[in-house]
Amino acid sequence: MNIAVLLSGGVDSSVVVHLLREQGYRPSLFYIKIGMDGEEYDCSAEEDIELSTATARKYGLRLEVIDLQREYWDNVAAYAIDKIRRGLTPNPDVMCNKLIKFGCFEERVGKEFDFTATGHYATTPRRDGQVWLGTAKDPVKDQTDFLAQLDYLQVSKLMFPIGGLMKNEVRAIAERAGLPSARRKDSQGICFLGKIDYNDFVRRFLGEREGAIVELETGRRVGTHRGYWFHTIGQRKGLGLSGGPWFVIRKDVDENIVYVSRGYGVETQYGNEFLMADFHFITADPWPAGQEEIDVTFKIRHTPEFTPGKLLRLPGGAGFRLVSTARLQGIAPGQFGVVYDKEARVCVGSGEIMI
Repeated sequence: MNIAVLLSGGVDSSVVVHLLREQGYRPSLFYIKIGMDGEEYDCSAEEDIELSTATARKYGLRLEVIDLQREYWDNVAAYAIDKIRRGLTPNPDVMCNKLIKFGCFEERVGKEFDFTATGHYATTPRRDGQVWLGTAKDPVKDQTDFLAQLDYLQVSKLMFPIGGLMKNEVRAIAERAGLPSARRKDSQGICFLGKIDYNDFVRRFLGEREGAIVELETGRRVGTHRGYWFHTIGQRKGLGLSGGPWFVIRKDVDENIVYVSRGYGVETQYGNEFLMADFHFITADPWPAGQEEIDVTFKIRHTPEFTPGKLLRLPGGAGFRLVSTARLQGIAPGQFGVVYDKEARVCVGSGEIMI
């Protein structure tokens, strides 16, 4: 079997290489370069490539660096800036997986291989002769929400060798195997930003424009911001307001106003339903066509918890509405509502959140 492995320089993808070698495979290793070069951003991939190369050398394998920077900027970064400009909250990591790691890479290199293996915490169970995107054993590390825009052809070619392991088990394997990245900390944040501050990135493309921060309930101006595009629904930190906590509740894009509410329990922070535009089934629609209300679990952000709710089909195939059994804090348009089966074992698909 011909297997490509996507290495990141982290412990998870390194353990993937180790496990495949233990099973007798000799995979081809690739590092996808998508970060920003230049002194202005100081976001070099040198350390990632160095650790990936050390892992390859340990197992007598060769690492090839695939430069997809231009494709990334033309697709994912442009998507993110467009959403932010329109007052929405994008998810670049979701689009990076769909368009770059399992899109452009597949077109350029991956098509020559039977499978592509990664260090994502997910699984690929088979049901009724089809491959589905399954959740990982470790709920804290589960990454299916970042993979929820993939299509069937992409999922059916993927291998997730660590999806059935807990994170501490992965670390232990790396320690025992003496992997170069065994003690490296997990990466955080948006995939292409690295050490770059998010606000600095947004400022480069959208600049600054002073506007009012207004208390939603009273209409009272309580502060000043430098552009609605620096703020997202549900945000608490970074507002520079005293007497809080304050939460961003709404944004007026035309007037450049950010509306906030004060207090942890204030009702304006919460909702219990939302629409999803262009809902995308990964493998197939698993429910009967006539079933209008479906018991599901879902996520609206990357958390370990799966929230129970009902998925409602809109008349005439107009899309889906999701109604939660629990109050939801910070429903952010532009993010993805990710839907799972009732038992939270299979990721069925996702759609962009609308209010």
